[in-house]
Amino acid sequence: MIDFVGAGPGAADLITLRGHKLLSEADVIIYTGSLVNEEVINCRKKDCKVYNSAYMTLEEVMEVMISSERKGLKTVRLHTGDPSIYGAIREQMDILDKEKIQYRVCPGVSSFCAAAAALNLEYTLPSVSQSVIITRAEGRTPVPEKENISELAKHGATMVLFLSVGLIESVVNKLYKAGVSKYTPAAIVYKASWPDEKKFVCTVETLKDTVLKNNIKNTALIIIGNVINSDYDRSCLYDPTFSTLFRKEEIKSDEH
Repeated sequence: MIDFVGAGPGAADLITLRGHKLLSEADVIIYTGSLVNEEVINCRKKDCKVYNSAYMTLEEVMEVMISSERKGLKTVRLHTGDPSIYGAIREQMDILDKEKIQYRVCPGVSSFCAAAAALNLEYTLPSVSQSVIITRAEGRTPVPEKENISELAKHGATMVLFLSVGLIESVVNKLYKAGVSKYTPAAIVYKASWPDEKKFVCTVETLKDTVLKNNIKNTALIIIGNVINSDYDRSCLYDPTFSTLFRKEEIKSDEH
């Protein structure tokens, strides 16, 4: 059994209890050293073999995983954040399927959640935005045409951009192309939850200057949307005049 584990956004204590247990029991750990805080794997056994996939190809990673499994070793493939978001795990699973090797996934806290926590932000505010679009800018790696930022931004939903701070000029231009106002609130969170976390709140108009002024080049999320700074309606969930499965609405008696 191979375990794909989400390491969380950065802070060593933001990995799940299950993930921590799997790491502490592993004979082999393959982790994304360019993105995962090394402190996360400090719980490993003394004789645990560790590989940094930042210096490896897919073929080399799979060779280690398959070889370790054949030897009956416990292997953890550790990905940053949650493996389901930009984790490139499907291609690994397909190879394991062909090799008839079992695997399972332990979810993790994504950096987009940690970024919201850093900003004390709620992504879904009543009457402002009820959807979150998680995407990235097109760079060396393409994105489907219909998922271009200039198309997605037309929805007016909250947007969280991964892997895009190095393409900030293109991002801003595509937001304008979509009709996004220059006054729309924006934020940048660098290394969310890490000890050296940085956060900046600005607007679409000042987004590029904020990135350049603070020398933010990678490991940062860009957030676009009015939820960053906007009035909103009260949630119905805790409204005394709104009935739920567990609570009846409070009916006020008429006063005469």
